[in-house]
Amino acid sequence: MSNEIKISTQDLPEAAQTLKAGDKVLLSGTVYTSRDAAHKRINALLDSGDMLPYDLRGAVIYYAGPTPAPEGKPIGSCGPTTSSRMDRFAPRFLDEGLAGMIGKGERSKEVCDAIKRNGAVYFCAVGGCGALAASRIKSCEVIAFDDLGCESVKRLYVEDFPLITAIDCHGGNLFESGRAQFAQTD
Repeated sequence: MSNEIKISTQDLPEAAQTLKAGDKVLLSGTVYTSRDAAHKRINALLDSGDMLPYDLRGAVIYYAGPTPAPEGKPIGSCGPTTSSRMDRFAPRFLDEGLAGMIGKGERSKEVCDAIKRNGAVYFCAVGGCGALAASRIKSCEVIAFDDLGCESVKRLYVEDFPLITAIDCHGGNLFESGRAQFAQTD
């Protein structure tokens, strides 16, 4: 069993070069939540040349729409959403310098190619474990598109957020290798 690799989000652009599909990661630092509606608005801001709510260069996006925070907590349940819904935007965001994405499920060939082209990484968080994910989130601040409610863009500070490297910048893809490994066991 492999050890977990501790990585800071600010070091992710360099660390991504050493990650391999299947590596377990404990991520700490700033992460931005963003889903379908927010991605559409950020894409429109890129089209118009307007200022973005955060710099995509070196950023990490978590595809999540957290629930409201209970008393005394920074955030409610915060599990990943299906990443493929953002696939039409991801290649452009990666080309703009996005370092990493967190979600669940497979990605399109175009996203995989953009991950490789830009030296980025795609992590999977375990679906159905929103309470565990929330326990690793130490702060949460809405920074854009407040009218979107749970889908607004939030700046999170995470500590030892548990992830699995699903698609690495060398072409490794846990979804493909996992299926191939399973097929060999027949």
